Amino acid sequence: MTEEFDNSLKELEQSIMEDMKRVYSEKTIDHFLNPRNLGRISAPDGLGKITDPHGNTMEIYLRIKEGKVINASFWTDGCGCSIASGSMVTELAKGKGVLEAQKITQQNILDALGGLPEDDLHCALLAANTLKEAIKDYLASKNEPWKRAYKCG
Repeated sequence: MTEEFDNSLKELEQSIMEDMKRVYSEKTIDHFLNPRNLGRISAPDGLGKITDPHGNTMEIYLRIKEGKVINASFWTDGCGCSIASGSMVTELAKGKGVLEAQKITQQNILDALGGLPEDDLHCALLAANTLKEAIKDYLASKNEPWKRAYKCG
């Protein structure tokens, strides 16, 4: 009975993966199933949090040293495309200067993921906008460091 169940489960997994591959790129599936940089950074140098019109919330945490993004992570309560987009935007931002990272767009994320279905394009926009918000937070704190002391982490 256990072997039958295991075989049925494997067949179901294969069927689901085949369906996903008809809709999503290999890169999107990989970033959804194996997200990079998932989680929160305590006391980040920059934090962005946005809830989009679809109800998905994303947070991006940045660690910045000498004007360069040395670490980036994200958290989202959104769908698989939100997870993939958050994963990809943090990968794109790491190692870049702050001003260069600020220029990462929805299209950059879509290109890096190999595209998303039309109904999911908003996920890449959410990721790009949340990164910009995190950089904006970093720049505001850099210009007025006393504000950082008043933020809850």
